[in-house]
Amino acid sequence: MSKSTPHVTVDAKLLDALTEMVSQAAAAILAFVPSRVATRRKTDQSPVTEADEAADHVIAEGLERLLPGFPTISEERCTDAPALSEYASFALIDPLDGTREFLAGRDEFTVNVAILDRGRPIAGLIAVPARQLLYRAIVGIGAERLRLTPGDGPSRAHDVVPIHCRPAPADGLVAAVSRSHLDQASTDFLARFPNTQLMSVGSSVKFCWLAEGTADLYPRLTPIFAWDIAAGHAVLAAAGGTVLTPQGAELSYGRGPDGDFRVPGFIAWGDKTLLASAPS
Repeated sequence: MSKSTPHVTVDAKLLDALTEMVSQAAAAILAFVPSRVATRRKTDQSPVTEADEAADHVIAEGLERLLPGFPTISEERCTDAPALSEYASFALIDPLDGTREFLAGRDEFTVNVAILDRGRPIAGLIAVPARQLLYRAIVGIGAERLRLTPGDGPSRAHDVVPIHCRPAPADGLVAAVSRSHLDQASTDFLARFPNTQLMSVGSSVKFCWLAEGTADLYPRLTPIFAWDIAAGHAVLAAAGGTVLTPQGAELSYGRGPDGDFRVPGFIAWGDKTLLASAPS
């Protein structure tokens, strides 16, 4: 892939089509009963189910129809990921983020699709199937939350609400943290902020909380895969927040030095003014 790789522009029409595709993937997941779904272990011992694979199939077909030939990188097909240059546009997909939560019968698992250009998210969609919610955004345009029955298109949304990050409250922050992967470095970082309340969840819903003004920051100071966070990054950025490396640089996505798609760590911020007073 070279500098001549075509770049995609996400407009309202394409966002609507992507919304319907993600909604259909959400419906595909809900067609399975967690207690009876076939499950296997990947090489890293994380679970993958028929529901993950069904949602991935819906998204793969949808993207090929909407953006023929567009490079896509999915958690479930990452071994076949195309070569990418720093100039590429591509999609990052996590068809079922929070598989453990899905299997446990919790309602917080998500579907994630991000569109990236030159390593930066330009659009993102996150469906929360069991809650009938879908978050979507175009960076530089805005973010919104839809109440949408899985399988329906955006024209049938019950409610559409623009969302924005909130100013950081003076009496203490709310931090979104991982239910299963809260690391010591992140715990130590949060301890530097007095009176911080922790909210735990096992999926990309954490980014949505920041984007809609329910939480203020989300640190993850251990490695994580790019498809887990790129869609959330886009939603948060469009709502007025930012996602940076722990050193404060812009976070970008692509194949890392080890040949995989891991991000070493990040801090997501709702109110950017927190950056000036962030403890070091």
